[in-house]
Amino acid sequence: MDSYWRLAQSPLAKNAPYLEFSVRPLTSAEEVVNVIVEGGAIPALVKHLQAPPLAESDRLPRPMPFEHEVEKGSAFALGLLAVKPEHQQLIVDSGALKHLVDLLKRHKNGLTSRAINSLIRRAADAITNLAHENSSIKTRVRKEGGIPPLVHLLEFADTKVQRAAAGALRTLAFKNDENKNQIVECNALPTLILMLRSEDAAIHYEAVGVIGNLVHSSPDIKKEVLLAGALQPVIGLLSSCCSESQREAALLLGQFAATDSDCKVHIVQRGAVRPLIEMLQSSDVQLKEMSAFALGRLAQDTHNQAGIVHNGGLMPLLKLLDSKNGSLQHNAAFALYGLADNEDNVSDFIRVGGIQRLQDGEFIVQATKDCVAKTLKRLEEKIHGRVLNHLLYLMRVSEKAFQRRVALTLAHLCSADDQRKIFIDYNGLELLMGLLGSYNPKQQLDGAVALCKLANKAMTLSPVDAAPPSPTPQEKEARDIEIPNIRWEVFELMMRFIYTGSVDITLDIAQDLLRAADQYLLEGLKRLCEYTIAQDISLENVSSMYELSEAFNAISLRHTCILFILEHYDKLGGKPGHSQLIQHIIPEIQNYFVKAITKANSNIQP
Repeated sequence: MDSYWRLAQSPLAKNAPYLEFSVRPLTSAEEVVNVIVEGGAIPALVKHLQAPPLAESDRLPRPMPFEHEVEKGSAFALGLLAVKPEHQQLIVDSGALKHLVDLLKRHKNGLTSRAINSLIRRAADAITNLAHENSSIKTRVRKEGGIPPLVHLLEFADTKVQRAAAGALRTLAFKNDENKNQIVECNALPTLILMLRSEDAAIHYEAVGVIGNLVHSSPDIKKEVLLAGALQPVIGLLSSCCSESQREAALLLGQFAATDSDCKVHIVQRGAVRPLIEMLQSSDVQLKEMSAFALGRLAQDTHNQAGIVHNGGLMPLLKLLDSKNGSLQHNAAFALYGLADNEDNVSDFIRVGGIQRLQDGEFIVQATKDCVAKTLKRLEEKIHGRVLNHLLYLMRVSEKAFQRRVALTLAHLCSADDQRKIFIDYNGLELLMGLLGSYNPKQQLDGAVALCKLANKAMTLSPVDAAPPSPTPQEKEARDIEIPNIRWEVFELMMRFIYTGSVDITLDIAQDLLRAADQYLLEGLKRLCEYTIAQDISLENVSSMYELSEAFNAISLRHTCILFILEHYDKLGGKPGHSQLIQHIIPEIQNYFVKAITKANSNIQP
């Protein structure tokens, strides 16, 4: 009996099929794994990766029980141990790579069997685990000649072997340019592209993964992949039953679209948009993230921007802004930034409430906040000419809810030059006032915020500056003036103002002085008093301050109260008497804005 036959009949060989089941639970316990390695298991396993030499008399082919099981079990066990990074180098330093590469070629003698197929698969899996996130070992595999046999195995009849070979190539190609180049030089692309069309999800998942890693940061390989015909099969994988394949395909399409404008258009023309939009609504977070990534890249083309919105991509992307996943949220924001570049999409952003979602969203990372700010700025820059005329048309003929939405958007985004046209000539102010007078708290708040923004844009009244007035005609002609109901301190300040044109006013005397200034028609002094009183406006006293402004016709103080109420509307909403106050002051708010907008536009140079 020859030595190989004896080994095949030995307890080691008979137990090899069970080796994987015995080592698997052991490798799940870190301490036990360390004990196994420290006990010298790695050199022993590496030794059994090769069959013992046969005697000359034993070279006649004949079936042997448990043939290849020792090598297979050893490869499997080493693959499990290689899951721990610190063991990878120990295994390689023990000479395992050369033997594993030799096992990949075990079928070269022309004989194939289930045992040989299983052995090759285990060897490919071991190489995958050894090279995982280990740049130096990836390079060692190439130098040991491992890439050509792996490429050859892509055409193997056994699909499990194909999958294992593709998995190894996928790992070897990741962030290793020399490996990428050799894989392409070995003519792997035609076979990988055929595998993309496989009905076996496991096959096309590994194939698209290999191509994705080949293409990553490699423009020349990307061109070769596209020339080899990968685009349509990759688009086809967007509709795969395998979510992992869908995810990889979306990522790869995003890479295809990265810089090549023509490719962006071709991807859309070949039918990628609809499945990508459907993927945005998946329950799989990673799938949504990759589809948003791909759409973001595609949205850098003007025609694609309109096409994505036309096919219903806008609302799903906006909904992703509510995600608690920072990466997903950012990819959605980047895609929306692209869509906002097309002026045909502005009305769609408004129609679905996109402006408010962008304004009110809670964004996790600073990069997303910056992206959203740029998107709003981009939309703002579009609101002129044809776009503005379209929005004004919609504000006139659409249903009331959409009219109000347009008015809200224009309050936030229009330029000062167009305010009179929008809010006076086209009655946009009426729509905002309708929101403020609504019984819906959300509509009231939206209207208040928009009016506050509009006030800022309209260059509303600044804090009042004192202007030295001259005495009124009555004061000039009178020799003796009776001053009833005025305290001496108030009278003294009033006289000082009359003769000097300036006076220091403190809060404790401001209201009494306002009453006297109003009584004696001292407008300059009134304005100084109003300014001092306005510094004390708070959530608790704004209602009484407004009443004070009405009692003494203090217009500047009244306007300050109006702006304060609009600016702090959300905090005032729950206070007693708030609703009655709003209903009471709505006419004055409208008058204020008519005058402010008219004044602001009259100051604009033609």
